Amino acid sequence: MTESPASKTANGDACRRVKNGLKPERNGLSGSVHSCRPEPRSHTEEREEVAHVGATSHHDGLYRRAFLESFEETPMLVAVLTYMGYGILTLFGYFRDFLRHWQIERCHIAREKEEQRDFVPLYQDFENFYTRNLYMRIRDNWNRPICSVPGAKMDLMERISHDYNWTFEYTGQTVPDVINLGSYNYLGFAENAGPCAESAAEVTIKYGVGVASTRQEIGNLDRHEEMEKLVAQFVGVESAMAFGMGFATNSMNIPALVGKGCLILSDELNHTSLVLGARLSGSTIRVFKHNNMQSLEKLLREAIVHGQPRTHRPWKKILIVVEGIYSMEGSVVRLPEVIALKKRYRAYLYLDEAHSIGALGPRGRGVVDYFGLDPRDVDVMMGTFTKSFGAAGGYIAGTRELIEYLRSHSHSAVYATSMSPPVVEQIITSMKCIMGEDGTTIGRDRVRQLAENTVYFRKRLREMGFIIYGNEDSPVVPMMLYMPAKIGAFGREMYKRNIGVVVVGFPATPIIESRARFCISAAHTKDMLDRALNDISEVGDLLQLKYSRHRIRPSVARPFDDNVYEDIDD
Repeated sequence: MTESPASKTANGDACRRVKNGLKPERNGLSGSVHSCRPEPRSHTEEREEVAHVGATSHHDGLYRRAFLESFEETPMLVAVLTYMGYGILTLFGYFRDFLRHWQIERCHIAREKEEQRDFVPLYQDFENFYTRNLYMRIRDNWNRPICSVPGAKMDLMERISHDYNWTFEYTGQTVPDVINLGSYNYLGFAENAGPCAESAAEVTIKYGVGVASTRQEIGNLDRHEEMEKLVAQFVGVESAMAFGMGFATNSMNIPALVGKGCLILSDELNHTSLVLGARLSGSTIRVFKHNNMQSLEKLLREAIVHGQPRTHRPWKKILIVVEGIYSMEGSVVRLPEVIALKKRYRAYLYLDEAHSIGALGPRGRGVVDYFGLDPRDVDVMMGTFTKSFGAAGGYIAGTRELIEYLRSHSHSAVYATSMSPPVVEQIITSMKCIMGEDGTTIGRDRVRQLAENTVYFRKRLREMGFIIYGNEDSPVVPMMLYMPAKIGAFGREMYKRNIGVVVVGFPATPIIESRARFCISAAHTKDMLDRALNDISEVGDLLQLKYSRHRIRPSVARPFDDNVYEDIDD
């Protein structure tokens, strides 16, 4: 989202929709609910200087359990050194561009031919400055091809570069048994053995791999119908609809639900697919601070009081768009408070459970299950099959009226090719496993194991002195690196130790908040996690990554009990 919360400018136009899956109505005040204000922090929490850490289990009765999230402030010295690092890299980048311009240094960047110099530039030099001068230096940390199942361990193809990462050559060798801390394989269903793989193989023999048609023509299989009924049952709503691509599930369905004259209130850290869908809809977009209910309520009040820009007519619809787990922060949406505000101001709620479905909740049913809420309080439930289910695609779930509308109005439904039969079977088998309908406790055991692995991994990293972001129960674990030189160094050092990690920097994160993002899986054993933790600690000492000033003393307390902190001198 590019607009500020105060912006009231409409983002483009769209055809007016007389009716869609979300009924237009005036947005007004209904019966009041308890005020959603965070509890005052204790003296210990204030001393920690953590952006927001605290239990909200007594939050006016909205939470049934403690809600702990931590975002420790960036140390001032680290922030200054990070800015200096980017400044130095930028200066050297301009110097190297000068050398390339005068052909002193060989230029590998894409540019127009000599005979096209008078044309409008196809490649913008300044826009690609970051890519060629900063990203290329550490490009070897990304796009590494794997040659095995992306399970708890994986095999990587070995490659080398002779021109500073502009091109790569494959040696023909593999790096075996790399511990995988990067894949979204939360429940370990990305596997080539077991009931899921066997069922997918049987369906491939019977149905083939491709359908070669859309669902509305002759590409609607009986397995598609069974999958959608199972998804609806799994999330606890009337009906559901599946799509072949998770990204398109958001970007192509939001424009079908809202349009010109509607208002979208979007969390500032929402995924790009949600941002794109909101922009394509032609709705007015306003952004609220991440997981900040005061910011969201302020925007809701302003929307009710002032209405649409210029005309001041009531908004046709107000749609709140949030995620279950935010994939770069590891934070969990404050869903009880969002639902309370949604009911109070008669707005609609769009919940993206791409990372949370299967990975949160005692039954693995996502963030709604995690908080013990009624799924019917969420108007549009979205999720993907690419993570916890080890498959591909996404779904929209909700009322029968909503799904029937999307079947005929969603571009993803009308124009996209049907999902591949073996992929559908992988979803069906893994979902039945989680629900216990396969007659075993494998699914339930994996959900429990993921929760235990997550708590253990996060707790150990904090005890070591790393700054860790996010919710205590989130399997997405961001560990702060900050400085640009340490992004590549950390990825390479972990690779040397046969640990596969994902490192992330600007523009995917704020410029001074580069990080490593670990994704925990139920397939990880304690020995794997201990080995990875020991190597992370060793690399952390080598690169001086243990920035935290408030290490948690080891304790046997439950992860959502109050932790005791001790100050660490800078």
